[in-house]
Amino acid sequence: MPPSYRVDSVRSSHSVSDVASTVSAGTQATEDDAYRSFLSDVVVVGAGPSGLMLADNLVRFGIKTRIIDDRHERTATGRADGLQPKTLETLRQLRLCEPLTRKGAKIYDISFWNSTAEEKLHRVSREVHYPPVVDLLDNYLLLVHQGMVESVFIDDLKERGVEVVRDMRFNDYEYTPQRVRPVSVSCTNTVSRQQKTYGARYLVGCDGAHSRVRKAMPNSVPMGASSDAVWAVLDGVIDTDFPDLWSKVVVHSEELGSILIIPRERNLTRLYIELKPGSEESTVKERHTEEFVQNRARQIMHPYRLEWRNVEWFGRYQIGQRVASRFNDDDRKVFIAGDASHTHSPKAAQGMNTSMHDSFNLAWKLNFAIRGLAKPSLLQTYEHERKKIAEDLINFDYEHANAFSAGDPEALAANFEKNVAFISGYGVFYSLNVLNTPSKGPHRGLLKPGYLLPPAKVTRFVDSNPVDIQTDIPALGQFRIYFFCHNIHAAMPFLDTVCSAHLAPSSFVGRVTMAGNASYTQQPPLAAPHDQFVCPERYTPVSAVFTYALVTDHVRTQDFEVEMLPPIVRDSKWTIYLDDMAHKDTRNQKCIDKWLGGLDPNEVAVLNVRPDGYVGCVRRFKNGSRESGFEAVKWLDQYYEGFMKDT
Repeated sequence: MPPSYRVDSVRSSHSVSDVASTVSAGTQATEDDAYRSFLSDVVVVGAGPSGLMLADNLVRFGIKTRIIDDRHERTATGRADGLQPKTLETLRQLRLCEPLTRKGAKIYDISFWNSTAEEKLHRVSREVHYPPVVDLLDNYLLLVHQGMVESVFIDDLKERGVEVVRDMRFNDYEYTPQRVRPVSVSCTNTVSRQQKTYGARYLVGCDGAHSRVRKAMPNSVPMGASSDAVWAVLDGVIDTDFPDLWSKVVVHSEELGSILIIPRERNLTRLYIELKPGSEESTVKERHTEEFVQNRARQIMHPYRLEWRNVEWFGRYQIGQRVASRFNDDDRKVFIAGDASHTHSPKAAQGMNTSMHDSFNLAWKLNFAIRGLAKPSLLQTYEHERKKIAEDLINFDYEHANAFSAGDPEALAANFEKNVAFISGYGVFYSLNVLNTPSKGPHRGLLKPGYLLPPAKVTRFVDSNPVDIQTDIPALGQFRIYFFCHNIHAAMPFLDTVCSAHLAPSSFVGRVTMAGNASYTQQPPLAAPHDQFVCPERYTPVSAVFTYALVTDHVRTQDFEVEMLPPIVRDSKWTIYLDDMAHKDTRNQKCIDKWLGGLDPNEVAVLNVRPDGYVGCVRRFKNGSRESGFEAVKWLDQYYEGFMKDT
């Protein structure tokens, strides 16, 4: 049986050293030497959104993780502020979304304003931010301060007995392959100047655009260039008669440059102000004072009044669009994520989102690697998948930034419409590899290997709750195996064959379950007190590695009860779904129709979903017979043999 979840409660008033000693058995191990070297499975450098997303997931999985940061406290002002729909979905699966949606500003539209020497400032158009062409559960951009996002992760880590080690600067690392923890990470406390050495299996640099980890990693250099565009950014409370202040607004002045207006939480507004390329003041940093930038904004916004009641943050930047040549070292013991691996302009609200999904992609792969359940091919997919996404982002950002600076509202709107799926996060897809394998037979429906699950509504059988099937199962670092059928009785031989095989060592998947359950028993997931409301044990009743689910449109009658189902499915009662909620779907479609393009009356389909929510593979079987079931067992074994280990 899979393990129970371990709760280590640590009072937040404890110091970092107190925490380390209190939870040494569960989260940190120590070794006394001249520098009091600490041993971990993973050392994460950088406690921004990327580093915190990685650390929080690893800690939840039960991986001994230390996260260090050279700052004294979390981000207080400025920096990133926009969460895209896919990021909200990910946070919802982590059960961390609600505090942010409650406090943030939601943006549903975008307007374009323009002025020339002949025409005063006027609205050119207003558009829906995410048009219906993109199938979204959350069709808005959520504006929250980066520090608020960091706080959600920091609080969750504290509940699990882990705190960020502050004022700790990464210096360098050494790799000694003969050691159990082959990566020695040297650091300096910036306050006491004391040297520290951390021993780890893996090192991950989430330490920003000027990443010291990237610089220490061989053969990884940023590739790209900086543009001539210079921008200033102001966060503050604005007093104005401009009518669209609470929409996302692009303002362009033919003579003076552009402004991007972003509503924020707490009545704040962010303004990105272009210091027009080619002008003298755009090249002289000393002239880029807060007062100068405010005056430039007033000139661009004329004839509307624009005053600041207060300014919370002011900064300047020059756009750099770069992607690191490598995202990991040759031994795949050192990785980089977030701004350490890619940089771009901030105007499309992509940086924090892409950075967190770098980490979300890497976390579950490190978990299986550390537990000895992964072949080398699994960690190889991190650079393969995320480097391409970074390159796609840079290509989009180059077009978007140029259209923005050119001030052509039609070109900018066309660029946004062309890329809106990518911008939202739902259009981000991975190419074929060992994780994303092509389907056999004809393709129907929206499910594709390497793509995300579209939103779909179903009824949870056990309690009759309508749920969003793509987010109902929390992200616990496990694969999801879905069975789809029309008639439960006709599919019973198929289900019984697969379930029996997956409970026995005769199948590869069964052996992975046994090895995984043994690993999680020895090193269990680290729970927090609030996890009692998530009830993670509902989703891993049989296997710590796989969550099984059944989706059917079989009518709920007396001839369909959970107890009649074969083992595994019967034990997974919280993930049995009735496909009867088309009237509440975003497209008015049933899940089976939307995802699979329908099923023939006797067909059974099986879907593998990766721990990060992407489709791994999907296949139809002609009927619910035992012969089809044996075929499914073989197919599932072949898929997981590509990247998992059973011993």
